Amino acid sequence: MPDRSFLSWPFFEERHRGHAEDLEAWCAVNLPVDHHDVDAACRRLVRMLGAAGWLLPTAIDPDTPAPLDVRKLCLTRETLARHDGLADFAFAMQGLGTGAISLFGEAHHKEWLRKTRAGEALAAFALSEPRSGSDVANMDMTATRDGGFYVLSGEKTWISNGGIADFYVVFARTGEAPGAKGISCFLVPADTAGLSVAERLEVIAPHPLARLSFADCRVPASAMIGKPGEGFKIAMSVLDVFRSTVGAAALGFARRALDETISRTASRKLFGAPLMDLQMVQGHVADMALDVDAAALLVYRAAWTKDAGAARVTREAAMAKLYATDRAQSVIDKAVQLHGGDGVRKGHIVESLYREIRALRIYEGASDVQKVVIARQVAGAA
Repeated sequence: MPDRSFLSWPFFEERHRGHAEDLEAWCAVNLPVDHHDVDAACRRLVRMLGAAGWLLPTAIDPDTPAPLDVRKLCLTRETLARHDGLADFAFAMQGLGTGAISLFGEAHHKEWLRKTRAGEALAAFALSEPRSGSDVANMDMTATRDGGFYVLSGEKTWISNGGIADFYVVFARTGEAPGAKGISCFLVPADTAGLSVAERLEVIAPHPLARLSFADCRVPASAMIGKPGEGFKIAMSVLDVFRSTVGAAALGFARRALDETISRTASRKLFGAPLMDLQMVQGHVADMALDVDAAALLVYRAAWTKDAGAARVTREAAMAKLYATDRAQSVIDKAVQLHGGDGVRKGHIVESLYREIRALRIYEGASDVQKVVIARQVAGAA
């Protein structure tokens, strides 16, 4: 039984505790799903999550707008990740893909929010490019004004939900100024002429990913989210909210690894006694528990700070994402070691966790980039 004592921490209100308990009960009945066909599984998960109401926190309610509840987003990702990594992925992409609309979208964009929150449409966030991943300001993709339209040309890659999304939030250079100040943001439906899937990308933990091609892709000027030249600000604002939730997903993976390890070391015997009786094993378990709690404190501090009204939580979110993902990798590695041969047996839960965690240290800002962000934030505050 997973440790739930953290829900009594002062970061949370009763609505958060109730949400976590209700979601835990739903997950126990409905997850995991069959991952044999990853595209179909993602679509199914989005429909299931939407029908049950679990996608409501991923975007603002267009009828009664209120700020995103980052603590609820983090609790949801942690819980889903502990039960099914693909369910966490499906949930997270609905939030990341609609984040720009929630934070900056005009009224005519918000019909998409009704669909994504209900699980009736899949969203995607198209920021990374072949030549610019973490260096967003160096993107090559262009959006050229042509009367009442913009013409998008270029490529995006490593796009989650690529190939199955119903729309993409796309960032492109419109040239108002050099670098970061010359980028804008657009909502591009998947059936727009000129948009195609150039390549499906396979990774160690199967997720729907793709490289997208935009060949003279015309969208109306009204497709722009925010104002011309605000794209970089929009992207960073979205990541400021959702970066903490990546740490929460890592925390969910780490908690599951710790739970599996406690069960394994209590039941598995070595030299006539349970593995847990060995002091070296106890030391590993203690380190795992410490990493889990420390990560949880950083994740929920960042989420609470944002919910408390902070305009930006760049430092807190970067710390949470960096620490939670790096330490989850360590926790899961120890779990694999303590499971012995079963730890590397395909299909075993800790083997799947080992594959799931690695990407989290790369996407939405690689660990090394987070260190640069933290250092600059600390230096700027000195």
